[in-house]
Amino acid sequence: MYSASALKPWAPRVLSIVRIVAGLIFLAHGSAKLLGFPASDMHPPAMSLPWIAGVIELIGGALIALGLFTRPAAFLASGTMAFAYFMAHAPSSFYPVLNGGDAAILYCFFFLYLVFAGPGPWSIDAARGKS
Repeated sequence: MYSASALKPWAPRVLSIVRIVAGLIFLAHGSAKLLGFPASDMHPPAMSLPWIAGVIELIGGALIALGLFTRPAAFLASGTMAFAYFMAHAPSSFYPVLNGGDAAILYCFFFLYLVFAGPGPWSIDAARGKS
C-alpha cells in the first residue's frame, strides 16, 4: 500500500501542481469570455457583471497559475465564484448538479483554501520569499 509519511513530503509540491492547473483552467474561462479563445458563445458586454468576472478570471487565473500575489488573487477569485454561484446558478435550482454551479463551488472553496495554504514551493511568491 502506501505510507502517509512517504506521501507527506510531496504535499507542498502537489499543492503547487493543483494551484497551477486550477489557475490555468480559471484563466481559460476568462480568456473564452474576453478574448474568444477558446471559441465560445460567451461574449459579455463591456463592464457587465459577466465581463468583470471574465477580467477577474483572466487576470486572477494567470496570477494564481504563476503563483504571484497568490493569496490576494485567490481571495478575490473565491469571492467572485461565490457571487457567481448565488447570482447565476442558485436561482435556477437548489442542487448544484442541476444548476450547473458545481465548478463555481469547487473554485470558490479551492481558492479559499489557497488564501490560507499559500501557493506552494513552485511559485513566484515562494521564489520572492512572499509565500
